[in-house]
Amino acid sequence: MAARSPRGRVALRLPERPRAAHKGDFGRVLIVAGSSSMPGAAALCALAALRSGAGLVTLAAGAKVLDRIAGRVLGATFLELPAMPDGTLAEAAAERVLARAGEFDAAALGPGLGRGSGPAAVVARLFPELPCPTIVDADALNELADAPRTFELPRPARRVLTPHPGEMARLLGAGAALGAEPAVRERACAALASRTKTCVVLKGAGTVIREGERTFTASTGNPGLAKGGTGDVLTGMLAALAARKELEPFDAVCLGVHAHGLAGDLAAAELGEDGMMTEDLLFFLPHAWRSLAESAP
Repeated sequence: MAARSPRGRVALRLPERPRAAHKGDFGRVLIVAGSSSMPGAAALCALAALRSGAGLVTLAAGAKVLDRIAGRVLGATFLELPAMPDGTLAEAAAERVLARAGEFDAAALGPGLGRGSGPAAVVARLFPELPCPTIVDADALNELADAPRTFELPRPARRVLTPHPGEMARLLGAGAALGAEPAVRERACAALASRTKTCVVLKGAGTVIREGERTFTASTGNPGLAKGGTGDVLTGMLAALAARKELEPFDAVCLGVHAHGLAGDLAAAELGEDGMMTEDLLFFLPHAWRSLAESAP
């Protein structure tokens, strides 16, 4: 049975921040994202991680991406990676990331990476080898769909897949068609989680989360979130929460999805579903976190 209530079986609030805390107490997040044609995806992901309480965020991308967004993502540090002439990552980027990966508590992989031989090689290395919990989204999912045997490789830490319905169909393969019915979505989510031994977040109306035998269905969110980039925001949020060691891992994913939808609901109430933009989520995220804190028993 899916947990339908927002307060069903999971703790949907951030832990209180100790008064004597420092930035290292709230997690170090690594984000591998962006390409020349989609630099905004990397920025949205990094900013969402910062808006979700991460202590330190490092954005790893090619020089063209970093040059275009560095002035927007002021709270992050940067790791410049080798890139192809078209602005996508080169195969050598994986080695540079892995050389630093031990410094981080969680990672995000995929937003705006683009497709090609370079990104494919990077995903093939990082998915099985990153030593920390990793949120996998967007083009990283598409590369994995083209190389499903990667899921058979041993992994040193947890992986969270965040497909939208189209990506879910590609990951399931065999011409899978995904309907909108809740029961169909829950079965698909359970099938992929079991097959890949991951936590799966199937985005859409009533986002479904499945890991092992645990299932949660989100009660927040609205059609205004059906815009490019909202998934990049979710990925950054989930990476920030995965880096918080005091959060139970499944609860952290459910909390991120719930808060993402709540920020969307707050934005829609203020701006309307048609008028709200992806960037507005970043403004309403703090309001969502505060609302959850204030409503906690």
